[in-house]
Amino acid sequence: MKIEDKLTASVINGVKELYGAEVPAKMVQLQKTKKEFEGHLTLVVFPFLKMSKKGPEQTAQEIGEYLKKNEPAIANYNVIKGFLNLTIASDVWVELLNRIHADAQWGIQKATEDAPLVMIEYSSPNTNKPLHLGHVRNNLLGNALANVMAANGNRVVKTNIVNDRGIHICKSMLAWLKYGNGETPESSGKKGDHLIGDYYVAFDKHYKAEVAELMEKGLSKEEAEAQSPLMQEAREMLRKWEANDPEIRALWKKMNDWVYAGFDETYKMMGVSFDKIYYESETYLEGKEKVLEGLEKGFFYRKEDGSVWADLTAEGLDHKLLLRADGTSVYMTQDIGTAKLRFQDFPINKMIYVVGNEQNYHFQVLSILLDKLGFEWGKDLVHFSYGMVELPEGKMKSREGTVVDADDLMEAMIETAKETSSELGKLDGLTKEEADDIARIVGLGALKYFILKVDARKNMTFNPKESIDFNGNTGPFIQYTYARIQSILRKAAEAGITIPAVIPTGVELSTKEEGLIQMLADFTNVVRQAGSDYNPSILANYAYDLVKEYNQFYHDFSILREENEALKVFRLALSQNVGKIVKLAMGLLGIEVPERM
Repeated sequence: MKIEDKLTASVINGVKELYGAEVPAKMVQLQKTKKEFEGHLTLVVFPFLKMSKKGPEQTAQEIGEYLKKNEPAIANYNVIKGFLNLTIASDVWVELLNRIHADAQWGIQKATEDAPLVMIEYSSPNTNKPLHLGHVRNNLLGNALANVMAANGNRVVKTNIVNDRGIHICKSMLAWLKYGNGETPESSGKKGDHLIGDYYVAFDKHYKAEVAELMEKGLSKEEAEAQSPLMQEAREMLRKWEANDPEIRALWKKMNDWVYAGFDETYKMMGVSFDKIYYESETYLEGKEKVLEGLEKGFFYRKEDGSVWADLTAEGLDHKLLLRADGTSVYMTQDIGTAKLRFQDFPINKMIYVVGNEQNYHFQVLSILLDKLGFEWGKDLVHFSYGMVELPEGKMKSREGTVVDADDLMEAMIETAKETSSELGKLDGLTKEEADDIARIVGLGALKYFILKVDARKNMTFNPKESIDFNGNTGPFIQYTYARIQSILRKAAEAGITIPAVIPTGVELSTKEEGLIQMLADFTNVVRQAGSDYNPSILANYAYDLVKEYNQFYHDFSILREENEALKVFRLALSQNVGKIVKLAMGLLGIEVPERM
């Protein structure tokens, strides 16, 4: 039974005995006591003044006195105006720690077979270039959100929609045919996605040169762009692709396969995965079909030029294009097609799209259209919208000079972690393999934590140097605290001290220790709130607050040198459980914690 529930029952009894009144449980408002006052939980007494017919202070005094006499969980109380601050007895805290201690997955709810099925879409790469810094934020948010939703007892399907068709893909293909001399990932030693990205850049370079040349001959920019032979060839290639030309399709498949092999390496390094990948080349025709079905039912209308539109003025929006005059589809059509396939594949209860905030309007429209077309989760779809992520100017260059490559970024983070950890002596006495693994864990942990601690809705600047600091609100600070706890537990085990399955009561605790137990117990609420608010940053900042409190406790109290045996065992158990909750919280964010450092 939770302490709050126990106290609520006692307050109800007290009000009945003191004032002869029955009160409902919801009238008993208990909250965490403010830091500046003594106590753990505060009861708001204003709702009881009608029954006591006395002032707030006297009422609080009487209820406090009753609880101290009749409720063994209460050790003491004090009154500040209409607030009754209650101090919980040490034994109650130890009992609470025992409940946390007995549950390896404290705060995490297991999904039942009939739990709601939540589908989360994230990543959404294009097959003409590697993943970049924006994708890093997207993937980390999507992965963390999937973990948080699962920890709240949902069944979760992680999905990705790959943009594998269109003019941009044809640009890379054409450039490779023209300038590639048959280069492959094997012959060049490049990852497939980087290789194809280079040809996308090459296309752009040659195309710009053509446009400049045509403009020198007196054409306007628009005319030059329309007449560029390279662009005309790319468009012709797209037409052939859509007409299922066997040669073009074979080339497209070969080059896309190179890209997927490259993506897989990046995803693996990042620690993200998917249960099901959809490809736009397989969904766009499904979308067309759905739109034509909507046209027949009168949800949409056709203009004179043959294009198909949705009139959303009744919903306070405008008219939205769904099929172009030449019958080709737009993004919205593809999203409808993907929704159709997903709904066939899974009995989805909730659909969450992790997509940047520049697409807010798109998802507002998509929600209405899916609802019109009869998808049950359409009107409740969640667009988990996030802000831009940038780097401090001039910190990291990339291939195209503007976009930071995800692989380069992760590599640089691991390198920086290795240098920083070596300088601080955190890798001393480790084998090369151990040191490399810790550099990987710390480098990627720094990157992930720095991105995930910021509320997703905000734009942010990712500062590599700041993120790897071993002090402050950073991943390495949390990881280092975890490793420190494991080191204490190893030393205890070497000294023959075992932590029992049930920690004995009867020890006098400091307010610092009681506060730590209260924070551990609160992990349940933190997981729940991160899920209901779709906000992984709540978890990140909780983990930081927890280790900050623990480090103060570690600084102020002896653990292994404590002479009172019972207190020593209690402090070891407390440390072990702080470590456990830190590992669970960081695990939900997709961040590993090292056993030693």
